[in-house]
Amino acid sequence: MILKIVKRISPPLLLPLSHHFLSALLRRTMSTVSPSTTRVGWIGTGVMGLSMCGHLLKAGYTLTVFNRTISKAQPLLDLGAKLADSPRAVASQSDVVFTIVGYPSDVRSVLLDPTSGALSGLRPGGVLVDMTTSEPSLAVEISQSAAAKNCSSIDAPVTGGDVGAKNGTLAILAGGDETVVNKLIPLFALMGKVNYMGAPGKGQFAKLANQTIICSTMLGLVEGMMFAHKSGLDVGLFLKAISVGAAGSRSLDLYGGRILKRDFEPGFYVNHFVKDLGICLKECQNMGLALPGLALAQQLYLSLKAHGGGNLGTQALIVALERLNNVSLEEQQAGSTKVTFPLFTRSNSMCTNLFLNTQPYFSISFEK
Repeated sequence: MILKIVKRISPPLLLPLSHHFLSALLRRTMSTVSPSTTRVGWIGTGVMGLSMCGHLLKAGYTLTVFNRTISKAQPLLDLGAKLADSPRAVASQSDVVFTIVGYPSDVRSVLLDPTSGALSGLRPGGVLVDMTTSEPSLAVEISQSAAAKNCSSIDAPVTGGDVGAKNGTLAILAGGDETVVNKLIPLFALMGKVNYMGAPGKGQFAKLANQTIICSTMLGLVEGMMFAHKSGLDVGLFLKAISVGAAGSRSLDLYGGRILKRDFEPGFYVNHFVKDLGICLKECQNMGLALPGLALAQQLYLSLKAHGGGNLGTQALIVALERLNNVSLEEQQAGSTKVTFPLFTRSNSMCTNLFLNTQPYFSISFEK
């Protein structure tokens, strides 16, 4: 009797495709990214996502959107976007799915949930693009999960704030397969400039380094403003004078005037910034890296959040410094300071938070 040993080979379609085969599949399914050939999905239509998605709609792309709070997606629906009832439903109607949500737990839910997540509804050759600031390790996990389904994933967090989102001038920090990133340039170009950072997760590492710089820059800005005020300078004139010198910065340009006007509308929420800085510190611990400036800024933002400022913009850090020093940048009259907010719906709740948590230093008035 002759025995033959035969190696069992799994059906090839059940195995993850090789990198080169996947790239070839991508070239066939997304040979040219354009409004006529590429269906786009968008998950997360908050402060940043609403404007970013709007640029794609205005360029003529077919958009399917999902947001937990439907009213926040209404402006996009008015422009012609279709509403889906789950991330999975978005992906089933899309070739490329963008996400920009709040926290890593949200990213995991909307992308990897086995029953409702976007990946479960994405066809082979489809691409996930997560623009949330999230954990590098999660970006790697998503990339591996996507590859197992013969799809691709790019981590592409952005920097530039609400102004950059509205103007389409964001810096996009991309990690993943460079071939895929290059294929998506026509989409990225509508939102800003894409910068390839390296392998999966490197986009997130780049964004965390960016947040480390921003938090220290913002702290320096509000401390300088506090020092100028306490020394009797006209803070507005002071900021104008230094803006063209070595102390000039993007943070000064974007937020100096807002701080003086007591405009704490969020271009980026304190809640989300505290999350970002926490991820930064976690990665520092993993790398054995000591960054005391980062740690101090995170503590001050935590204090601001603890006093009810989580839904304010990051420029509201000035309030934490004012509270710490028992002084306000505005003239004090009879022990209180007038804070003026434009009469917007979101400002009313912010104004309440400030009033409840900064007495007796502030009194409140509204102007139309």
